[in-house]
Amino acid sequence: MDKDRIAGAAKEIKGAIKTAIGKAVGDAKLQSDGKADQDAGKLQNAIGSIKDASK
Repeated sequence: MDKDRIAGAAKEIKGAIKTAIGKAVGDAKLQSDGKADQDAGKLQNAIGSIKDASK
């Protein structure tokens, strides 16, 4: 498994937690930061998948 897949999954989880906390406390900036982290994690995970497939 490529290191990008692991790091991407971690970013996705971190983003999901930020989004949930932002929703719970009504913090729109925290929600948007969490969504951005999730999107970045998905992209990094996809890059890792491509690297794995090319091996």
